[in-house]
This record gives sequence, C-alpha cells and structure tokens, in this order.
Amino acid sequence: MPPDLVSLPAGSVSLWDARRKTRRMATLRGFALGRTPVTWAQYSSVLGIAIPEGEVGDAPAHSVSWLDAASWCNALSGGCGLSPVYRFGGGGPRWDVSADGFRLPTEAEWEWACRAGTDGPRYGSLADVAWTAADGVEGAQSVGRKVPNGFGLFDMLGNVWEWCWDHIDPARYADYRVLRGGGWADKHWSVRASVRRGSAPVARLDDVGFRVARGAVGAAEEHAAQGWSDQVDRERAGLGGPVPLGWTSLRP
Repeated sequence: MPPDLVSLPAGSVSLWDARRKTRRMATLRGFALGRTPVTWAQYSSVLGIAIPEGEVGDAPAHSVSWLDAASWCNALSGGCGLSPVYRFGGGGPRWDVSADGFRLPTEAEWEWACRAGTDGPRYGSLADVAWTAADGVEGAQSVGRKVPNGFGLFDMLGNVWEWCWDHIDPARYADYRVLRGGGWADKHWSVRASVRRGSAPVARLDDVGFRVARGAVGAAEEHAAQGWSDQVDRERAGLGGPVPLGWTSLRP
C-alpha cells in the first residue's frame, strides 16, 4: 500500500541561505505529503525485498541514498498506475513537474509542511515532537509516537533527516542534495525547521531517510516548480574567477 498522504494547502514560505546570507520567498501550489517518513515495511514491500535484519517495520527506512529514494518513488508510481516523476540518464536526474506520481518534496515544500503555520524554530517543544540525542536512543524510532504538527504530520523534526529534491549549494558542493529535519543523534540546535544540511546523492547514512510528496505542479515543458528552478541552480553554480579551495562547482 502507498504511504498515507496529507493534502496540504497552497501557501508561501521564506527560505534562508546562511552561506550566501540571502532570503527568498517561495510560493507553492497545494500538494500532498506523507504523514510519516517512509517506513521499512513500505520501502521493502515496493522493492519486493525483506526488511533488513534487526530493523522494525514501522521505523523509518534509513541508510537510503537520494538516488535510492528517487528510484523508489518511480517504482511506487509504477505500482500504483501513476506517471513516474523522474528521468535518469545523461545530464543527471530530471523532474517532470507535470507527472502525477510520487516524488521527493522540494525544500520549500518541506519547510512549509514542517512549519504548519508556525514561525518559530519548531512547531512544539522539542521533547514532545522530535526524537533527538536528548532521548538517548541508538537508532531510528517507530514513526508516529511523538506529537504531530498542525497539518497532522509526524516526525517532521527528529528521528531521521529527510531528503529533498533540491541541490543544497551547487557552487560549493556540486550535486549534493538537501537534507532537512534533524535526526535521532542530533543536538537541539540541529533539529529546527530552518536548518539545512546536504550530502552526496549516493550517500547512505544511518540517520537519513525520506518521505514522499505527490502533486503535479507545472506543465511538462517547465523546469521550475515549488520553490525550485533548474535555471537558478545553474546560475548558483556559476563562479567568477578561481574556484575556492575545496569547492566543487556543479557543471552541466
């Protein structure tokens, strides 16, 4: 069975980029988002594999790369008779914003969903809403055991970091993708609605999972949607002069 999705209203959200010290407003169409992160039971069922030994079916699937997650979304779409969202091949993954299948949320969608109308660092007290280092747990916990936010979404903060579609900083980190939400091993300062991290799309980390979104949010020929733009990504990747030491700019 597909994940339980919550229909979210249209709206707008302000996004802060700490490195560039810039803020931008993203206007969003309505879309749907998983009530919880994708669980091991859901993940393994779609792939036709056993739940990994030692894992619990209702805990978030983790150690899943961004590419794993995007491919899984396509597999789920196919199994449900929906149009796959992602195209893989030369030039890197592409998002068909007109497709009605399952996908990863954009960073703007994620923050809008997490905040659920609030404007503070969290939608409730940390102990009530999130699994963090303060709980002294040793891994991802069963979903839905903390208090949900105002949209009825569980574990938006804590438990596992969640992959988003967007590049985090294509000028500095090439094809690294955004992670949001904080995880079970993180201190309080990392478990906030605005905190951004990123990792390589092939990285598999034991505190990183994902949740699915659904909603066609543009025409087939468009390359921008829900706070993301392919053109802007390429512009952000452009650097004048020599590349600073340790930076790897995304190239077409």
